[in-house]
Order: sequence, then C-alpha cells, then structure tokens
Amino acid sequence: MDVMEAARIAEAAGRNVVHMEVGQPGTGAPKAALDRLAADMAGGPLGYTVALGLPELRARIARHYGEWYGVDLDPARVVVTAGASGAFLLAFTALFDTGARVGLGLPCYPSYRHILKALGLHAVPFRTSMAARLQPGPSDIADRALDGLIVAGPSNPAGTMLTRDALAALADASAEHDSALISDEIYHGIDYGSRAVSALEVTDDAWVIGSFSKYFSMTGWRVGWMVVPPHAVRQVERLAQNMFICPSHAGQRLALHAMECEVDLQANVATYAANRDLLMEALPRIGFDRIAPPDGAFYIYADIGRWSHDSRAFADEILREADVAVTPGLDFDPEEGHRWIRLSYARGTEEIAEGARRLERFMAGRTPRGDAR
Repeated sequence: MDVMEAARIAEAAGRNVVHMEVGQPGTGAPKAALDRLAADMAGGPLGYTVALGLPELRARIARHYGEWYGVDLDPARVVVTAGASGAFLLAFTALFDTGARVGLGLPCYPSYRHILKALGLHAVPFRTSMAARLQPGPSDIADRALDGLIVAGPSNPAGTMLTRDALAALADASAEHDSALISDEIYHGIDYGSRAVSALEVTDDAWVIGSFSKYFSMTGWRVGWMVVPPHAVRQVERLAQNMFICPSHAGQRLALHAMECEVDLQANVATYAANRDLLMEALPRIGFDRIAPPDGAFYIYADIGRWSHDSRAFADEILREADVAVTPGLDFDPEEGHRWIRLSYARGTEEIAEGARRLERFMAGRTPRGDAR
C-alpha cells in the first residue's frame, strides 16, 4: 500500500509510472456481465440477501466445481462471502479458539498473519525452499503442534502451485496430526500449462477459499466464497449473519453473470500468459535470475540479494529512477523479504514490456554485492 501511495504521488506530479506493484487485474468485470447487472438493477432495489448468499449463485459455484475439477459438490456447502478476506475471517473464527496455532509457509500473503493476530490466534511461520518451489510439505506439519495449516496455489507472491500428489500428502498429514487444512484457491483459473488442483479433489475435510476478484476480474465488487464441511455450515451462517449480514447483493448478481463470460475471461488469461513469458525471458537477462517460475496467478517473486539487502529501499530507488512500481518482499516474509521483490504482470502487455525496458535501463552497469549469496 505504501508503494501504491508513492506511485500515486509520482503520477500526481506528472510522472508516468508503470504499475507492477498492484495485485489486481488491469481489466474490469466482463461487459456482458455488467450489462446484465444493469438490467437487474433497473428491475427494482437490491436489498439484503440471506447470509449464505444468493441460492442461485451458490448453485452455480457448486456446478463450477464439477466443470473445472470433476467434484460433485452440494451447494449447501457453499458460502458466498464479502471477498476472500471475509471468508478468511469466517473460517478462522469458526475453526479456532483463542491461542490456536496456525501454520503458514514463508513467503505468503501477509494478511493471513495479520488476521490471525487480530483474532487472538498464533501464526506459526516456517521457511519454504526454492527446491520445494516455495510451497510447504508434510514434514512442515509434523513437529509444530498445529491446529491448522494455510496453503495457497497459485500462491501470492510466487505464483507456484502444489501438484495433486503434493496436496494429497499435505491433506493426509493434516488429518494425521488433527490439523485443519485451509486452501486458498483465489487465483484458480489463472494458470499456465497445468491447471490448479483444488483441495476438494483430494479431501472432503478442507476449508476452501475462492474469489471473484482475480480470474473473474471483479476486485472492487468484493465477492468471494468458501466451501466448508457439511457440519460447519450452520456455524458459519450464524457468524456471517452477525459479522456481515450478507455480501453485496449487486456484487453477487454480477458474479453470477460473470461466470458465463468464459471467452472474455480466457482472453485475460492469455494476456497474463504473454506477460509472464515476456518477463521470464527478460528478468534473468536484467539480473533477477533467482526465481521460482510461476505456474499461475500474475506475480513473479525475484531474489534481489545480488544487488541489495533492503528491498524497501531498492523498490523506492526503482520508482524514483525508473518510474516502475514494484513491491518489496518484506510483507510476504518478515524474515528474508528484505532480499526479494514481487513484480505483478496483471496489466496490458505493452505496459509490462515498457516496465521491463525501464528495469533493464535501471540495472545497466550495476555491480553485484560481494555478499550476494
């Protein structure tokens, strides 16, 4: 957020900034879906919905699991939420009592840690490795006495995914150690080569988080969803009634319509794929050669340790000298994020290409640090 604000100030001063810090699509919701929502709104006021979400949207999400993953899902297990953030609040509140220990592999989405702390829960971070493509494994559960584990694929910030076998092994280890498995799947649909695997393909006990923000290009509409075990539905419903009343009615109707706009949505993914290929060719040449190649999402997490051990200062320097906004790794990893940056490639291809050109000029002639490794 600090980088975004600095970029805004630079633009207000008349500078042209390439935005590679923003974790959201450069496109809006599909036009056909917006047109159908306009017709819905012309038909009368959109008041409260039931707390679990519009029944027709819950049914459509359940059908989505059959279409994408071959999973026969009861719509009664689907909870529509106020963005994926609302889903995390509901899941953590329903699953854990004060003081519970919830594991997460570093680097990871920072709000996991902050939401857990706000709820009086203990985030238990552990180190992942480049060899494991910055993903957790079963051994990370065994000796930590965890009440829960959060996994994500494609992940933020690295864009890496767990294979079906790896996800099944994590599910088995979680069950063996009586640890709840929470699977963050909000970037599903944005993948390159192999499709993302849902935790529901390997276990019926996972709590699965989805979102309309990324693949469906609806960030500002704040609609997500959660799939919960059957025994938890009523508990989550009571929590949702009190915490949120319901998600945005208009957002829910737009989400329902967006699910029928596959052609537009796949065109967005094709743009992200082109951007990914462009950066994966350019960044090693520029000097950012230690990367876990992203399987999905629209991020690259790059080790800058050859050049700096202060990712915040390095990001400030890139913005000041190259007019490119990138995200320091500190939020994603408070232990080692000082030597990493995240680059988002969710914008148009020409903008990403221009960002790469500016970064190449910025890096030209730089000398690596003596203690780079």
